[in-house]
Amino acid sequence: MTKDLTSGHPLKIIFNFAVPVFFGYLFQQFYNLVDTIIVGQFLGVDALAAVGATGSLNFFIIGFCMGVCSGFAIPVAQRFGGNDYSVMRQFVFNSWLLVAAFSVVITAVTVLLCRPMLALLKTPANIIDMSYSYFVIILSGIPVIFFYNILSGMIRSVGDSKTPLYFLLISAVLNIALDLLFIAVCKLGIPGAAYATVISQAVSGVLCFFYMRAKFEILRLKKEDKIVSTRRMLALLGIGVPMGLQYSITAIGSVILQWSVNMLGSVYVAAMVTAQKISIFFSTPFDALGTTMATYAGQNVGAKKIERLNSGLFWGCAVGFFYSFLALIILYFFNDNLSALFISKNEPPEVIAEVTKNVFYALMANGCTYCLLVLVNAVRFMIQGMGFSTLAIFAGLAELVGRAFIGIVLVPILGFKGACLASPLAWVLADSFLIPAYFACRKKLVRMFASGSKST
Repeated sequence: MTKDLTSGHPLKIIFNFAVPVFFGYLFQQFYNLVDTIIVGQFLGVDALAAVGATGSLNFFIIGFCMGVCSGFAIPVAQRFGGNDYSVMRQFVFNSWLLVAAFSVVITAVTVLLCRPMLALLKTPANIIDMSYSYFVIILSGIPVIFFYNILSGMIRSVGDSKTPLYFLLISAVLNIALDLLFIAVCKLGIPGAAYATVISQAVSGVLCFFYMRAKFEILRLKKEDKIVSTRRMLALLGIGVPMGLQYSITAIGSVILQWSVNMLGSVYVAAMVTAQKISIFFSTPFDALGTTMATYAGQNVGAKKIERLNSGLFWGCAVGFFYSFLALIILYFFNDNLSALFISKNEPPEVIAEVTKNVFYALMANGCTYCLLVLVNAVRFMIQGMGFSTLAIFAGLAELVGRAFIGIVLVPILGFKGACLASPLAWVLADSFLIPAYFACRKKLVRMFASGSKST
């Protein structure tokens, strides 16, 4: 059931590995996407804005959790690539201990601070109560998010990118059913969407757990593997925390941008929410590409096949550029149809027209610059898979600067159109750091292996 990414043509390996990961991310996005569509259709624009007003905070907190789990999987992939299975299982055990600790602390802190964070963001008074009722339930489900993401990360680290897809497909269908049940039938309102999300994620995590225990003997812990190791924990934290901070630092810029858009009013918040949900959905291939490049780099560095890194990055980017062109065409011609999924026909025509127009501006700004996002994800995750995850923080800082500048300077001047420029500027700044950083990291690895050094 494992898969070796250290031999064969990089294009074939990357494509075959990335496709299941892509569909996995696609179905994972169904959680938030379906929530948003059903909320918008059944509960109205204000409810849609209420869910969306939590988006940047969601990215800030949940992104950190997912980044940490992705980082913890990299030492596992490296030891798998180097056939060092005993140490690999020690990393698995110590990652479980760290995940348990992170789950308890982050859940407690964020639940307590949920309403103050929404107030700090200047969430409009007419939607803040709805935002809180939704977000506090999502935050209570943080242990579930950790549970699924660490399991799926471990499974992918040994080359199996298909199985997490199957479980996410099941949970995505369950999420849709629960959304309709809780919102349309049980009339639970916005909290119903949050309950559906948490329950569905829990199901996918449980399925991953029992599958890994049954099918991956190589990951099954033995008594001698259950060693609480400070050295292993520090190595895991050294990769996982920077990857988590990368998301969180990037999200700070999104929080600042959200703050500036919130002050424009709930109609513009709804437009930003709709554009973000559509854009995130169309960005799933870039996320899949990033996950693939991290695993690819991790296994090849573990096998000391540094010569395969450049060719892997080239073919990964080529696949991403091709998809970017297709995505732009679809977004351009089907903007109105996509926007209509989120906006109830019962809304006043002028509200529908205003939201749809602004969604188009945001989608075109992102779609025309998706090629920059390809480089951000491919290069950044390649660097992380190589073991230099701390550098990703600087890329996150670059994105923060770009989005903060837009939110503080351009939105007050240009309004919503200024907000549409946030992601393109963030990606330009991140790429300007990541591309030279990749080549510097590769040279360092070449020197390290030439001198006989070994990573932790």
